[in-house]
Amino acid sequence: MLGSGRSRTRPGARRRGIPALLSTVVATLALLIATPNAATAAEAGERGEPAVGSAYLGSEILEHEGGQRVTEDTIVTPLATVEGVDVSSHQGNVAWSTLWNAGNRFAYVKATEGTSYRNPYFAQQYNGSYNVGMIRGAYHFALPNNSSGAAQANYFVDNGGGWSRDGRTLPGVVDMEYNPYGATCYGLSQSAMVNWIRDFANTYRARTGRDVVIYTSTSWWTTCTGNSSAFGSTNPLWVARYASSPGTLPAGWGFYTFWQYTSTGPTVGDHNVFNGAMDRLQALANG
Repeated sequence: MLGSGRSRTRPGARRRGIPALLSTVVATLALLIATPNAATAAEAGERGEPAVGSAYLGSEILEHEGGQRVTEDTIVTPLATVEGVDVSSHQGNVAWSTLWNAGNRFAYVKATEGTSYRNPYFAQQYNGSYNVGMIRGAYHFALPNNSSGAAQANYFVDNGGGWSRDGRTLPGVVDMEYNPYGATCYGLSQSAMVNWIRDFANTYRARTGRDVVIYTSTSWWTTCTGNSSAFGSTNPLWVARYASSPGTLPAGWGFYTFWQYTSTGPTVGDHNVFNGAMDRLQALANG
């Protein structure tokens, strides 16, 4: 009827529109399946949760244990120490010359997390610290509920966590701390956690010939391993405590090799001391 002001949709056009809509939905789902990390990161962001890969050395220490704002001048250390830093993707391209001029002589760089994350800034950070004159090393953020210790150690070594006797490369580090994505101890019993760490340590040694450095806090270690003394005679300790002294160490270790004493230091935040003079740090690098 003329003058009605309404147009009529042809039945054929409506039928053709349904398959087109279904094709769009299928294509979108396929894209999401093909990029699971992107989807997971987006979903985590919407829920206010950290995205997998965002964790870093000590990322959960301040939240769970608190700490003081301390500086290199206020901490209690042995007479001979060496100052250094640790970095991750959060720092982006690091101003290594600034850190060197401030007296930092070693650096640890996050390489991997679990078996799916690699630091996109690893090359600039790992090579940049070396090129400015620092002794450098790499670390792995452990996710014990994600896969076996052996699987993660292999992933770490295959993606930057190896070692060479060049006098400038430190043994790798496994970061054992509070789970940023869930249960404190990753759902593992104390005995299972000790076995996981042993699996990682044994695999790393088999691949590199070096004993992996264990980064942890006394509180987490006590809670999640039952304060195991199984690694004190073989693996160097990197203790985390944001205070003027490192405090009581985990069982089995009579001394620390590294101490992360602040997360609010200049330029990059995380600052550390090596427990010894420069020649001892070089000896650790040489194996």
